[in-house]
Amino acid sequence: MIGGSGERKTLRTVARYADLWNAMGEVDVLRHKVEVLRRHCDEVGRDPGEIEFTAGCKPILRDTEAEARRVWGAQMEHNRTPVANVIDDDTFWVGTPEQVAGEMRARRDIGFGTFIAEMAAPYDEETLERSIGEVKPMVDAA
Repeated sequence: MIGGSGERKTLRTVARYADLWNAMGEVDVLRHKVEVLRRHCDEVGRDPGEIEFTAGCKPILRDTEAEARRVWGAQMEHNRTPVANVIDDDTFWVGTPEQVAGEMRARRDIGFGTFIAEMAAPYDEETLERSIGEVKPMVDAA
């Protein structure tokens, strides 16, 4: 697995050697990175279908987006992470199960079939349970 999305070096290396590629970001950015990777694969004569695309995320699930944001803020405070440093971090998927499932489906539609969740301490059992029990079935059904 190679993680990253630098267009000149990292994605060229992914095209040559990776079995799995892990990337993060907004769907439009990832769509562009997929196209860059496909071009690199063409240059080295490799089928991009041989590479499993994985997307990293940092989910927090609750019944409402407001409650999920409250939990997110408490996690940032617990981990001494200044919110100003991560407020624009699009790898945080903070919201309802439906919202997070939508994020996953959008990435799946451009080729990302595996999602790697990064969980901040203290571990959020509710997000883990709801990811498995609610989000996964929504994504699988779509």
